[in-house]
Amino acid sequence: MVRRYVDLSMTLENDIVSDPPFLKPTIEYEVHADTKHELAHWFDPEEAEGMHGGEPFCAAEWVRLTTHSGTHVDAPWHYHPTQDAALPGGSRPAQTIDQMPLDWFFNPGVKLDFRHYDDGYVATAADVEAELQRIGHELQPLDIVVVNTSAGMALADRDPGYVGRGAGMGYEATMYLLERGVRVTGTDAWSWDAPFNHTAEKVKETGNPKLIWEGHRAGVDIGYCHIEKMHNLEAIPGTGFMISCFPHKIKGASAGWTRAVAIFEE
Repeated sequence: MVRRYVDLSMTLENDIVSDPPFLKPTIEYEVHADTKHELAHWFDPEEAEGMHGGEPFCAAEWVRLTTHSGTHVDAPWHYHPTQDAALPGGSRPAQTIDQMPLDWFFNPGVKLDFRHYDDGYVATAADVEAELQRIGHELQPLDIVVVNTSAGMALADRDPGYVGRGAGMGYEATMYLLERGVRVTGTDAWSWDAPFNHTAEKVKETGNPKLIWEGHRAGVDIGYCHIEKMHNLEAIPGTGFMISCFPHKIKGASAGWTRAVAIFEE
């Protein structure tokens, strides 16, 4: 049996299109010789030049980013201060990323192909059900469900309009998954919900603020995590693989970065 891996994570770099300007990460690169002065904390830098291979010393990077930069896992705390209002026992404080159970993050993967929906479309429970029937899959508890949208290729093509691309998952569609035991979902779009520019127009037209972040806010009723800004979902089928997406453990945080990977046994 051969094990195959497909990287589902974007590359974090300067000048990416995956965030609005005020949220973009910055990476400052230090080449080997730049760090020579740091050795002085422990060693005489001149003597250290005799280390194996001689100069240069070591490369390093300084990174400024948010926990929502790059491919990341959002925790229930990101969506609302409380979660699980619809579950037995009722509402409780929302979990932060360091409190999430590890058994959520390595499970069978399921891909919903929603690339044909227009940017800003809000998927419904009926859309999810129809796609599951198309791929012949019955949801199981802890399946990791990822959504392939038109945003995926926009990111691959470095489209500056990426943040406004892709369909989103509404409250109804999200609850359809959560009520069947799904606890981790994902998307290749900037947000699990429809892009804000499209939502803003609908809120203005309807006067209904509950349309804002409706998919995220499903976590008020059933706590869950989702992965945003995934990459390469076009390369995986609807079923037949595992997903590993353990989040970085950050105390009290609303999210943690992940190297999401699809794993096939062939």
